[in-house]
Amino acid sequence: GKKLGYTFNHGNLHNVSLGQGQEVVAEQALDLAAREGHWVILQNIHLVAKWLSCLEKKLEQLSEGSHRDFRVFVSAEPAPCPESHIIPQGILENCIKITSEAPTGMHANLHKALDNFSQDTLEMCSQEKEFRSILFALCYFHAVVAERRKFGPQGWNRSYPFSTGDLTISVSVLYNYLEASSKVPYDDLRYLVGEIMYGGHITDDWDRRLCKTYLEEFIKPEMLEGELCLAPGFPLPGNMDYNGYHQYIDDALPPESPYLYGLHPNAEIGFLTQRSERLLRTVLELQPRDSSTGQGAVGTQEEMVQALLEEMLEKLTEEFNMAELLAKVEERTPYAVVALQECERMNGLTAEIRHSLTELELGLKGELTMTGDMEALQNSLFLDTVPESWVRKSYPSTASLGSWFADLLARISELEAWTRDFSLPSTLWLGGFFNPQSILTAVMQTTARKNKWPLDKMMLQCDVTKKSREDFASAPREGAYVHGLFMEGARWDAQTGTITDARLKELTPAMPVVFIKAIPDDKQDTRGLYPCPLYKTRQRGPTYVWTLNLKTKENPSKWVLAGVALLLQT
Repeated sequence: GKKLGYTFNHGNLHNVSLGQGQEVVAEQALDLAAREGHWVILQNIHLVAKWLSCLEKKLEQLSEGSHRDFRVFVSAEPAPCPESHIIPQGILENCIKITSEAPTGMHANLHKALDNFSQDTLEMCSQEKEFRSILFALCYFHAVVAERRKFGPQGWNRSYPFSTGDLTISVSVLYNYLEASSKVPYDDLRYLVGEIMYGGHITDDWDRRLCKTYLEEFIKPEMLEGELCLAPGFPLPGNMDYNGYHQYIDDALPPESPYLYGLHPNAEIGFLTQRSERLLRTVLELQPRDSSTGQGAVGTQEEMVQALLEEMLEKLTEEFNMAELLAKVEERTPYAVVALQECERMNGLTAEIRHSLTELELGLKGELTMTGDMEALQNSLFLDTVPESWVRKSYPSTASLGSWFADLLARISELEAWTRDFSLPSTLWLGGFFNPQSILTAVMQTTARKNKWPLDKMMLQCDVTKKSREDFASAPREGAYVHGLFMEGARWDAQTGTITDARLKELTPAMPVVFIKAIPDDKQDTRGLYPCPLYKTRQRGPTYVWTLNLKTKENPSKWVLAGVALLLQT
């Protein structure tokens, strides 16, 4: 617009940010611009869904007989799902469409981060060397946090809208602080950038720890002594001009790999696998379901679903008799209470499964009218996904229906074994609980009652044994042995008893049996320990269970950047 003489000052460029009550203003601007040959910018048209049909008609009217220089520019946020595509087809077909996509890869992201500045920016601070070094480190930090999203939950537990505004404001803060102080206030800068500029977006405590750790690694006194590497094989550059920094990125930045983010190469295998699974699932959902064609076809959708539901109903065990179990309990210890709660939850889930499958069976036979819920259940069974009505009464899981149902039967048999006499099993399958926190809290409650310690002043201590589940014949006197844990991002070295780098292509190696006991929180020595989050599934985020301190010979920051966590399901 500026190049062609269209500016706000000239009065021939009209900008309308749409929202509450701005539709009339927009229509007036369009009428004026069409007569006079002005330009109109309509921002955020997705906020006025009901008015879009009027806009479509208006543009159609103005397309004839308007001034030849009249132009309209509209902007909208991308729709989160197909149902939210509200822009009328007429507008879409008649306009030139431009999308702004974030760059992919560290190389493009780092160049784009640096593009927000110029040679003038590099020269504006009196402490030039310090300012340039920290500015480049901030650009690398911005590129890392923006691109780490592609690694899914192992990258960030949740997705955050980090923007170039966060970077430019951080550099402004850096300039102000360096101008006001002769020494570089590293702690202040890290706090402002990590807790406010970028941290303001972050809602998850583990993501906050990750952001803080990156800044502790990138912004520290060693950066001015030429001893800091932003990534393996990529030292922080010395004092250069603006074009020199761009050239340095082209020449020195290693090829794209998870190492640039502090992650293990397995992280890339994991996210590419998940992307492939999504693609193949979409292809599966698109296949025809009404007829069986071709040699070796299994049968129609109805026949396949009928066979599957009959098999599931046959394998599904009877519900737990709660009255009988309550009569069996001599003392309602914390462990017994957990067992009873788990049985109640399992009854709710199995009752829903049996009811919905029986109903669908009658529907397929024509004895009941097929409802929307029954059709949804039929589709889920056919596509091997867990039905929505079961998910609501279930535990978090990313498994397909077949694996999920086998896992459900295993959970039921574990509960049956435990409730025979309510004595604590030799090792507990922590992943087999609806609520794993309850059994870990029970460990603390039992120890607190026994030793008369205050519960709020206690914590769990975790000792990883060198044994597997089969090596244990009885439960420990205090605490509990737990099995069924997996590590993502690293592996456990049983010989040295510490966390170590993962082996290539071993995405979630199993942990040995872990001995968990409760201790007063002032007795825990935190040196040489990595506080490792434990999650129910690889989705992480809301499936958080507990924090277990694991021994490490290396700096714990290495495992923070690698996104190392324990999982109850793979």
